[in-house]
Amino acid sequence: MARVTVEDCVVRVPNRFELVMLASRRGRAISAGEPLTVDRDNDKNPVVALREIADGYDLDDLRTLLIRGLQKHVEVDEPEEDNMALLMAGKEWGEPVPAEAMEEADGMEVFAPGEEAGSEEDLAKETVEAPSPEEDRP
Repeated sequence: MARVTVEDCVVRVPNRFELVMLASRRGRAISAGEPLTVDRDNDKNPVVALREIADGYDLDDLRTLLIRGLQKHVEVDEPEEDNMALLMAGKEWGEPVPAEAMEEADGMEVFAPGEEAGSEEDLAKETVEAPSPEEDRP
């Protein structure tokens, strides 16, 4: 195969836009040091990528790598509300949550990072009752 033309590759990838995207992805991978599946024959990376595609390179893996490289948002599974009570109670996922654990989780105080809860006596000292409206008057 002296020179590869697009017509040699269109048999395997009918969409020319997709062919350009796949060949450019494979050309970048070759530039990054991935091993070649065909002889270089003093060709540049884009030509080698087209020759590999025409010769039978695995297109499914190449499509998967191309899609992953173009993704901007990766979905992350977040725990559901009921499972948050399990996490706070230190239980395993999937176990039924007892009503007491749910009530306990609802009544928990939340502290900022680095902040610690004081003893009940300290909290009672810090609590100041609001003066009655009659005490405010001179």
